[in-house]
Amino acid sequence: MERTGPPARLTGAVAAFAAALLAAAGLTALAPSAAAADADQARNGGFESGLDGWSCTGGSGATVGTPAHSGTSALKATPAGSDNAKCSQKVSVQPDSTYTLSAWVQGSYVYLGAEGTGTTDVSTWTQSSTDWKQLTTTFRTGPSTTSVSVYTHGWFGTPAYYADDLTLIGPGGAPAELPATPTGLKAGTATSSSVDLSWTGSAGATGYNVYRGGTKVASVTGTSTTVTGLAASTAYSFQVAATNSAGESAKSAAVTATTAAGGGGTGGGLPAHALVGYLHSSFANGSGYTRMADVPDSWDVIDLAFGEPTSVTSGDIRFSLCPVTECPNVESVAEFKAAIKAKQAAGKKVLISIGGQNGQVQLTTAAARDTFVSSVSKIIDEYGLDGLDIDFEGHSLSLNTGDTDFRNPTTPVVVNLISAVKTLKAKYGEKFVLTMAPETFFVQLGYQYYGSGPWGGQDPRAGAYLPVIHALRDDLTLLHVQDYNSGSIMGLDNQYHSMGGADFHIAMTDMLLTGFPVAGDQTKVFPPLRPDQVAIGLPASTQAGNGHTSPAEVTKALNCLTKKTDCGSYATHGTWPALRGLMTWSINWDRFNNGEFSKNFDAYFGS
Repeated sequence: MERTGPPARLTGAVAAFAAALLAAAGLTALAPSAAAADADQARNGGFESGLDGWSCTGGSGATVGTPAHSGTSALKATPAGSDNAKCSQKVSVQPDSTYTLSAWVQGSYVYLGAEGTGTTDVSTWTQSSTDWKQLTTTFRTGPSTTSVSVYTHGWFGTPAYYADDLTLIGPGGAPAELPATPTGLKAGTATSSSVDLSWTGSAGATGYNVYRGGTKVASVTGTSTTVTGLAASTAYSFQVAATNSAGESAKSAAVTATTAAGGGGTGGGLPAHALVGYLHSSFANGSGYTRMADVPDSWDVIDLAFGEPTSVTSGDIRFSLCPVTECPNVESVAEFKAAIKAKQAAGKKVLISIGGQNGQVQLTTAAARDTFVSSVSKIIDEYGLDGLDIDFEGHSLSLNTGDTDFRNPTTPVVVNLISAVKTLKAKYGEKFVLTMAPETFFVQLGYQYYGSGPWGGQDPRAGAYLPVIHALRDDLTLLHVQDYNSGSIMGLDNQYHSMGGADFHIAMTDMLLTGFPVAGDQTKVFPPLRPDQVAIGLPASTQAGNGHTSPAEVTKALNCLTKKTDCGSYATHGTWPALRGLMTWSINWDRFNNGEFSKNFDAYFGS
């Protein structure tokens, strides 16, 4: 057979003969220049050092010992809602260079990729793998690329995935250096529960960690933040450190700030543990009408249900006692007012509750806002009340498309409500009691979804109470979320919890006292409330609402949250003996049920 062209390589004998001829001539063969061996540029790709070097969206990532592809640890990341559990690392690279990215993964719809390559970003994925499977892709960096981001992620609505032994093989880039220590840290405005901080940016920093008394309390990308959840009239020490892919700088010099004296937000004169109940004052239902004078002494806060608007958008709130035709045993207005005074003389607080299931309130205009202030003031003044309860339900609060940051709301119904309540607080002063009773849909659901979402299509009411609570947290006496009439809600353990037992109340309350990233965004964390600002909302009986919890289960929830006993499978992020207490719908239904709810509360707290 004819062979064309030179042979592919010299045989061993011919090569040896050629080398001998060169040696005889005093020459040596020219060896190819040695290239530096490419190395693994990823940091902690085996996750043996926890999540060091890695950042996972929405707190979705954790390290586990089983399953692990090799070594003792692997990454477990759990998608939740609109968060696909993306875990990423920024890696220094060389321009115009080729890299091979690999990882071993396990799970459904697991992705591996690289971003910021300067050429074409790459990714690869597996649809389903019940055992470890290696994913591999390659890319070339652009002429000026000095760093890329490598990542893994899952897919929306799928279970947790696992990843291990991630490598990025190629020439090393310039090693990242620690950023400089921040300077110029100073404290700004201090309220009774928060302190504003600002500092001078550090060269090479991509973020900053804020410390209070040596404990990290915030991570931000800018050069300012507000530290919340503080106690009134208390001195705190703060420091800040700069971060980048190389790690964290030394902490700055400390600054000290003292919070202001407490006002209505510190408890409004309530006992250390309080029982809150709604009194059906303007209507009757199956529980019957209860006169104000007949409200048992167990109740520390009595919410008059309800003040309702003349129309959805008027802002004009009206309140009147139940008509005689509906409530034959209703007292006169004079008797009602006298009974309120008697309750207040006994240390009780009586509030007007605005909204309820049927009272939709949308303050869409400045005129509606001002009418709300004047009409609510009229009710408070006429009946000599101690404050206001906001029980907006249904479609009262929703977020406009594009309103994505609870810290800076732009939706008129939200902005106007905040403004109206601040005006009322300023009018009545420090003794003004402010409470809120949102549904879980408007608060804890915000851990997964916020408004219509980044791509639209979500319910715009999701998490819509969060900007109101946040803006008014320094004025807020009590938040008692309705842990009833609720669908299943995801807790901070990224598991769904259902109403009716201790577990639901533990998980939902832990979210309020720990704080959480809104819609999984770690740059937008809803800060924790103080435990004295939080009560648990429950129905008083099986007739009062879906999700009734037996006294034994209520006791378990209180034990877990205040003593860290009886917690079941949910691990709380703290222990809060100062938890304020319980709220119920309603005083009327509790009386109808022979006082089972209030008697259990009294027995637990020794009232």
